[in-house]
Amino acid sequence: MKTRNISGRILQAAVALALAAGAAGAHADATLDKIKERGTVTIGVLANGGVFGSIDPATQQLVGWNPDLARELAKGLGVKAELVQVQTATRTQFLISGKVDLLIASMELNPERAEILGYAPTPFFRVGGAAATRKDSGIAKWEDLRGKPVCVSQGSSFARPLQADYGAVVKGYKSSSDSLLALRGGQCVAAVHDSTLIHPLLRTNPEWADYHAPIATEVLPANSVVWTRKGEADTIAAVDKVIQGWHRSGWLIATEKRLDIQPPQPLLQELHDKYKQGS
Repeated sequence: MKTRNISGRILQAAVALALAAGAAGAHADATLDKIKERGTVTIGVLANGGVFGSIDPATQQLVGWNPDLARELAKGLGVKAELVQVQTATRTQFLISGKVDLLIASMELNPERAEILGYAPTPFFRVGGAAATRKDSGIAKWEDLRGKPVCVSQGSSFARPLQADYGAVVKGYKSSSDSLLALRGGQCVAAVHDSTLIHPLLRTNPEWADYHAPIATEVLPANSVVWTRKGEADTIAAVDKVIQGWHRSGWLIATEKRLDIQPPQPLLQELHDKYKQGS
């Protein structure tokens, strides 16, 4: 089963859900009012292992960049946080169907997503795709993937450029963990996922000592944003105000350092300087 076909069906289902949701709530953004009334915001987070999101084995709590941002966002909105773990292939449906109010789920901005979802315009990170491959694979540039099997998560935005621009034979898996397991099992020559997943994994996990990320550039770099349902202007404004406050105070830079995210993301310093000057 090819990722593009899966992604197409996911997108079609999401569009249908978005149209239904839009018809039901075209005249007002009631989400922010409901959040305030409940005193809780439900946020979908992606926890696929590593510093950007994982489950602490001692506490069974979601920890890392995405969960930390979700909890701090709830604090900024003046409510409690309820975190819901989502998967790459189903995170959009969770938001549109109302299972969660917001998404902080390693889900970068692109035109297809912006067609069916709303989002807070101020980004909190920038991410592209990095390729993990065996050190003896001979892969040195994206073009070396032509005609070769490459593993991705189902619904990954990297599938299209890998196929269209570099001629890779894309194989979709339910999660990034399944994709990386397939790489180790020899089912593909590379696994392409967010650089924020690949680099920490290869840098800190001795089980991956025979693998590296040899391609210097990232595929499809894009801004990471908080996602809402379409047309929720009040929610978007409230969320964006909180994110701008993070940049102004330097909280995102401090969180990046605390979690030892490497390499540092230059966008965070750029936006800190921008909003600090505007304060």
